[in-house]
Amino acid sequence: MTPRMTARPQMPVEDFEELARTAPETVRLEFINGKVEVKSVPDGNHDEIVMWLLEQCMQQRPDLRLYPGRGLKVEAYRKGRAHPDGSLAPRNHFTGQGEWADPEGVLMTVEVTSYDRDTDRRDRLEKRDGYAAVGIPVYLLVDRDRCELTVHTEPEGGKYCNIVTRSFGARVEIPDPVGVVLETEELKEFAD
Repeated sequence: MTPRMTARPQMPVEDFEELARTAPETVRLEFINGKVEVKSVPDGNHDEIVMWLLEQCMQQRPDLRLYPGRGLKVEAYRKGRAHPDGSLAPRNHFTGQGEWADPEGVLMTVEVTSYDRDTDRRDRLEKRDGYAAVGIPVYLLVDRDRCELTVHTEPEGGKYCNIVTRSFGARVEIPDPVGVVLETEELKEFAD
């Protein structure tokens, strides 16, 4: 299913960037599909999942870093801006880049679902397609609602061609260029 595209963006990307800079700390703003999106600040279980994944990546791939909440330029067509819950890239990859970094060289983006009204559209559809559109090789969705991890790979034409879903507790292989294996039993603790 393709997300509904608006005829025109709500505002120029430069106006959005200024708005995002002045937003209160209790929210994060993103610019997806030409629309301003409000993302609430994550809860403790959400943060624990991100930290769990950060530890897994550092143990298995010490040459890489999982950067939490790093602003990325996504959606080549609409000049979108997103704050993935994690962006996996080589060490020092974002040195010298501003608030909204070029996604070139990012190996994986991660989203952990939140319990808000638009997580389905935002995390499962729009952000996934934005990451594919700029060629990020892997998109990992940690879905707390469904107690599943979904690994999206092989971006082509703005879509991921290969999608594998496993339940919390299963062994999840994230292929190259990431090349890590996740034993996900611990995620059951954070599903609520």
